[in-house]
Amino acid sequence: MLSWEYPPLIVGGLGRHVDALSRQLVAAGHEVCVVTRGGAEPPDEVHEGVRVRRAAVDPIGIDFTAESLLAWTQAFEHGLIRAALPVVRRWRPDVIHAHDWLVTQSAVTLAQVTDRPIVATVHATEAGRHQGWLPAPLNRAVHSVERWLVHEAARVITCSRFMHDEVTQLFDVPAEHVDVVPNGLTAETWRAPARARLAARAQYAGDGPLLVIAGRLVHEKGVHVALAALPRLRRAFPGLRLVVAGDGPLADDLHTRAEGLGDAVRWAGFLPDAELAALLGAADAVLVPSLYEPFGLIALEAAAAGAPVAVADTGGLRDFGFAGARFAPDDPAALAGAVRSLLGDRDAARRAAARAQRRVRRDYAWTTVAARTAEVYADALGGRLERTTLAGMPTATP
Repeated sequence: MLSWEYPPLIVGGLGRHVDALSRQLVAAGHEVCVVTRGGAEPPDEVHEGVRVRRAAVDPIGIDFTAESLLAWTQAFEHGLIRAALPVVRRWRPDVIHAHDWLVTQSAVTLAQVTDRPIVATVHATEAGRHQGWLPAPLNRAVHSVERWLVHEAARVITCSRFMHDEVTQLFDVPAEHVDVVPNGLTAETWRAPARARLAARAQYAGDGPLLVIAGRLVHEKGVHVALAALPRLRRAFPGLRLVVAGDGPLADDLHTRAEGLGDAVRWAGFLPDAELAALLGAADAVLVPSLYEPFGLIALEAAAAGAPVAVADTGGLRDFGFAGARFAPDDPAALAGAVRSLLGDRDAARRAAARAQRRVRRDYAWTTVAARTAEVYADALGGRLERTTLAGMPTATP
């Protein structure tokens, strides 16, 4: 496994995914080595049977910013390759599993050294994040690396049918070479005790219904859509309150947008899993108003917590047949209508939530996800895609 993030260095969901998948593969009898950043001394550690090798950080002054992202990635990959080469000299893996574009050069180098196939998981795409546009040289450069990785891989994994179609269309690869393997979760993590749910409700709820949004505060998560829907929801449900759990670059802008809403909005900031599980379980509805969503893990977590869930009808969220309500993305009126459907019949919403909780525990368990991933590895050992040029790369047009 190659990953630019891995516990305790966590930026988003990718690191948690690699961690849980690796541990479950080991539990199923596979040997797994994760090569990642961190610079631990000594560089090797073992975590629940997973061997983790951390690349030392080079002593050069490149910060992880938008302006220096490509230079930072180059430096990171140099360290990753140096950390990985001694591993594959002594131990030859069956498959090199690359997670997202930031490890592309490392994956290609190790595949050539070991003569082993690459399996690439595309967790999101640069074009998708920008709604089909590649507006600047940096965006086009990232896109070109994503394309390179996909064409070097013997098999490509995406987390949803939406991402399957996006990858095949963006990068001109045959649909049969892209496998859909959903993200997983440990359902027990999201079942908070009753006392914790009651405490969360006492802390955050007002006199009316409690709505929750959780995630990074970035444009594509659509928090602004929920804020725009709040006035009409408060008219229908006096005392209703929205709690937003998370942080991100748009925090100040969203706080400004919410200034006229008074006590209708509470900002919880980033919450540890146990506190977030309690908040989700206390909610009368959890909203996922994303504009772009490759998968939508928070919808799974909310369902595992036992909450009714309303999701935007977009991206990977369309795969979730358990959603209690759906609404058109970027449409405050539609969001408000979905919330009214859940709050208007609380008993029906809770029954649907109980069914969703059972389905999530069955269909998205890490045992299921790891078994499906191992099947993809076996397929990768049977052949690989022909390498293609980068001709046809989209420019700054939709």
